[in-house]
Amino acid sequence: MSPLGRSIHVRGKGCAHDSQRRDPRLDIPFGLKRTQAVKGIVMPESIERTASAFRLNLEQQKKRARELLNDVKAGDPHAIARLARAHGGDTVAPPKLAHAQFTIARELRFPSWGRLKSHIAAMDRQWSAITDLGTPLDADQRTLHIRCGHDIQQTLADAGFVGDFHAHITPYCQGPVTAGPDRHELMARFIVDMCAAAPGTDAPTYEEVLAGERRQDEVLTRSADEYERVVIWMEHDSWDQLILVRLLAHFANDRRPGELELIAINEYPGSTRFIGVGQLPPESLRLLWDARRPVTPAQLALGEKTWNALTSPDPIALAAIAASGTPALPILGPALDRHLRELPSTENGLSLTEELILRILADEGTMTLNRVFWTLQNEREPLPFLGDTSVAHIVRNMERASESPLARTEGAPGERVFANQLTLTDVGRAVLSGKRDWQDLDPPPRWVGGVRIARGKSCWRCAESGKVEKWKKLKSN
Repeated sequence: MSPLGRSIHVRGKGCAHDSQRRDPRLDIPFGLKRTQAVKGIVMPESIERTASAFRLNLEQQKKRARELLNDVKAGDPHAIARLARAHGGDTVAPPKLAHAQFTIARELRFPSWGRLKSHIAAMDRQWSAITDLGTPLDADQRTLHIRCGHDIQQTLADAGFVGDFHAHITPYCQGPVTAGPDRHELMARFIVDMCAAAPGTDAPTYEEVLAGERRQDEVLTRSADEYERVVIWMEHDSWDQLILVRLLAHFANDRRPGELELIAINEYPGSTRFIGVGQLPPESLRLLWDARRPVTPAQLALGEKTWNALTSPDPIALAAIAASGTPALPILGPALDRHLRELPSTENGLSLTEELILRILADEGTMTLNRVFWTLQNEREPLPFLGDTSVAHIVRNMERASESPLARTEGAPGERVFANQLTLTDVGRAVLSGKRDWQDLDPPPRWVGGVRIARGKSCWRCAESGKVEKWKKLKSN
C-alpha cells in the first residue's frame, strides 16, 4: 500500500512500456496500464488546470453551438446531419439556437443542454474546492482506496484525498485464473512470459511477481483491521470488473472494514470516448466520490458467485451469469460477455482480440505493432481492456503457431518491438474467412479464466451471439 502522492510509477489504460526500473510487483507493467514516472505531492499547493477532454468550458460550448447553427443555416451538409442525428434523425426546421445547443450536449453525452451547464458548474465548484485546500474529503476516517492500477493515484492526491492507495493489478482477464493451491505460481509464470513479449523493459522476475501476488492477498486480509473505510474505484471493462469480483469474493468470505464502498461507472461526459477513470481530471474524482455507494449483500453474493464461475474449467456457469443481466452490478454483465468472447470463435477458432488484430491488418495493410494497438484500442475494441504489452504478447503467440497468420518485419538493432511492421499472410486471410480453423494450426496453449485452451483437447467455443458450447472435435483443414 502506498500513501497518495508518493513518488511512484503510474499505470493507466494504454501504453505500458518504458525503461524505468519498477518497484517489485506493486506496479509491474502488465500492459493494460500506461507507466510513467511522476513526482507526487501529498497536498499540492497549486495545480495547473490544463486542457482535458473531460474538463469542459461553458463559453466554449456556447460558441460551438452558435457556430453549428450558422453552419446549418448556411446549408453545410455535415452540420445538418449532426443536428438530425441528435434529434432522432428528424430534419429540424427552422433550426434554432436551442436545437444546436441540444446537439452539442448530446455529442458530449449529456441528455440536455441544462445538464451540460449543471455538470460544468459542478466541476468548477470542485476545482475551487481543490485550490482552496480545504479539509481532505477522506480525512474523516482511515481510508484505503483500491484501484486496478496506479493510474489515478496522483490524481486522487491532486484532488485532495489523503488516504492510502492499493493497486490490485493481476490480469484476470488474460492469465490463468484457478482456485488451486498453485494459482499464484501459474499467474506469476504467465505475467513474466507476457512481459517478455516487449523486450527493452526492465521486466520483473518470477520471484518478484509471485511475492507480489501473495502480497495482494495479504493487503486485503489486513484491510479490515487497518482501515475504517475501503473504497473500490472501477469502470466497465473486463480488466476492472474481474478484479472487482475478486475483491467482492474476498470480502464476502473474510472480515470487512466498517465501511466498504464502491465507485463503478461505464460513462463520463466529455469530448472523447470514455475508456476509464484514469482519463479523468481531479474535479471528476471528487464528483465520483460523492456518488459512491455502500457495497450491498447482493453485490457481495454476486461477486463470490462470479469469481467461483470464473475459476471453473467449465465456462457455462459464467455464461449464465452474464446472461442474467447481473442486476446487482449492472455493468458486470457486458464485461463477462466480452470476456467469454476470448474463447475460440465457433466461426474460425480465433479469440475476438485475435480476430480484431487480423482484421485491422486485412483492412489497413502493413502497419506497426504500435499502430495496430492504437487502432484496436480506439476504433475496433468494443470494451477496451488491454494494453500494448498484452497485445504484443498475443501477436507473439500467434506467430508461434505451426503456420503464422501474420509476418513481422523487424527494424534496426535496438529498435523497440512496437515499431516492428506487421503484415497479414495468406494463412491469416484463410483463417479470417473461415476456410482454416485457427485451433488446427497449433497456437500455444492459453487461458480464459479457468478454461485452458490447448490443441488436441475438447475445446470450448463462443459464438458471436455469446452462446458457449463445447466442441469435442476440432474442425479439419
